[in-house]
Formats: sequence, structure tokens, C-alpha cells
Amino acid sequence: MDVGMTLPVMEPDLWDAEGAQTLAEWARAIDEGPYSSVCFGERMAFDNPDALTLLGAVAAWTSRVRVVTTVVVPQLHEPVPLAKALATGDRLCGGRLTVGLGVGGREEDYRAAGAELGTRTMAELADRVAVLRRVWGGERVVDAVRPVGPPPVRPGGPELLVGTLGPRTIRSAAAWADGLAGMSLDVDLAEMERVFALTRDAWREAGRPAPRLTTSFWFALDDGDGSAREQVHRHLRHYLNWIPVEIVDAMAATAGFAGTPDQLRQTLRRIADLGADEVQLIPTGSDLDQVHRVAHLIG
Repeated sequence: MDVGMTLPVMEPDLWDAEGAQTLAEWARAIDEGPYSSVCFGERMAFDNPDALTLLGAVAAWTSRVRVVTTVVVPQLHEPVPLAKALATGDRLCGGRLTVGLGVGGREEDYRAAGAELGTRTMAELADRVAVLRRVWGGERVVDAVRPVGPPPVRPGGPELLVGTLGPRTIRSAAAWADGLAGMSLDVDLAEMERVFALTRDAWREAGRPAPRLTTSFWFALDDGDGSAREQVHRHLRHYLNWIPVEIVDAMAATAGFAGTPDQLRQTLRRIADLGADEVQLIPTGSDLDQVHRVAHLIG
């Protein structure tokens, strides 16, 4: 099983700590380490960097790892410019792009993008994916002399993963996605196994090749002193800002992984036993030491 690392794009102190330099240092350390991918997600009504702009920077900062968006919400963008931006990013990173796509869970992001809330459906997501595929296939989807380019490196476009956990949305995505961009709120291995099995079944029933199975979760490391759980709590207070704070505080007691490196190693081995292709760790702090500590335990 591969292990990817997410950039600390959602951290409250990112820009106070010279955010561009921090992100560049993280991306380079991930690329130089034993990781399989460097990941980052999208939000609109938040202080994280714009995902499509960051894509170009990460392409320049790295040369080996896959570059994974976890996830982009197509309904927050016009589909043709989105196709162009993703194809450009794919070209800039030499075909290393994997695109996670989802409908998003925050109404405020739709409002910030001027997007219609009524488009927050899997049917609309599938329609927009179809437009992306047509653009990447070189079709003239607009009245223009030439098709919208550049063409992506891989014919038909980069690998697409669906960011969802629900059974109905997984079955819907089996028609167009190459696999799953999962997310475990509390690293529930039984639930993870159920989602993987559901995804395999849905792809088989749709007559598709076996899906790529990825999952992710928040993490923090300590040496058994309890500071990791406090770090996860601080992160969730900031990131889950659209949820009432008392609910976030209740979630924080069990959300993600908080423990020692050896405990994380054991957790990763158990997830590998479930048949996951990749785990993408989500940091809850911007200290670069986390990248090195995890690299040591998986190397």
C-alpha cells in the first residue's frame, strides 16, 4: 500500500508562517521522501490557497510523486475553464495528476463561487465530468476555430476519483470514476472495509475495471503525552468552522488518528490488509517535522 501526504493548506497559521515557503518546503520534502503522492483540497469560503493556482506551483516544486486534488468540486467552476486548468496542471507535472472530484458539503462555498445550490447533486457532477472528458478528448465543445486545449498527457484525461462515502453516490460514480477518494472521520476500519467492498461491487456491476481504492484521515503524532489529540482538536476547531463548536468539540475526542508513530504504523498495516491502494494522511499542523517523522516510519 502506498502512503501519500496532504499539504497543510487548511492550517490557521499557514500565512502567518510565510505560507508560500511552508507549502514549497512540504511539497519538496514529500517528493524527496518515500511518499507516493502530494495532496491538497479545495474550499472557497476559507483562507486556504486556491486549488487550481496551487496545482501549478506543486507541479513546479515536485518531480516524482503523483499530484492529487482531494477534492475539487466541479459545480464551483465553469466546466470548460476547469477542464483547461486541470489539463494545464497535468501537462506541467508531466502527467502525474490525479483528480478527486466531489459535490462538496458546504453551502457557503457554493455562495462564494456564485454557484447554484441546486447543482449540488451527483447527477450534475456526472454531467460536468462528461464535459471535462469531451474537452480532454479534443471535441469542439464551444463555437471556436480550435478545440480548448492543451490536451492532457493521458488520452481521455487524468485519473478521476470520486470523493464520497455514501452507497448511492458510490454506485452513481461507478459509471465515470476510476476509483474512490475516501475519507474516514474516525479511522473506523470496519466502516472502511464496508466502503471498499461496496466500491468493488459497484464497479464490477457497472462492468468497469477494478477501482483504485484510496482513503484519508486527519493525523497528529506524539510520544504518548496526549499532545496529538490536542493538535487534532485545534485543527478541527478551525477547519470545521461551519459546524457548531459544541459538535466539533464532541467529534474531536475520536476524530482522526492521534498517537505514537508505532501506533500509526500499526494502523496503516491494518488498512493495507483491507486492500487499500493508498492512504493519504491529512496533517493537523504545519510543522515540517511531521513529514519527516512519518517518512521514517514508512520508509
